[in-house]
Amino acid sequence: MQYFVVMIDYGRRGREAIVDPEVTRREVISRVVSGEDRNICFIHEITDAAVVDATEDILAEAALPEVPPDDVDLQAVHLDHARDLRKHERA
Repeated sequence: MQYFVVMIDYGRRGREAIVDPEVTRREVISRVVSGEDRNICFIHEITDAAVVDATEDILAEAALPEVPPDDVDLQAVHLDHARDLRKHERA
């Protein structure tokens, strides 16, 4: 039997281990990609009596591709930041 244990950290509210023997590796990756599972402490793959830390492998597979910030309008970002600063000064 093979299954995954995904440990989620909720901060002050504690931790939760999600264990479902019917969830496959592909489903664990899709949950990470979709954002359903966030703040993951670790992901363990349990096969028979062996435990393997699969956290890095699964997070690497779930990583979104890097999109270069070529189309970022730096002037607009600067103006938005200046506007936010002025807005908070008045308050």
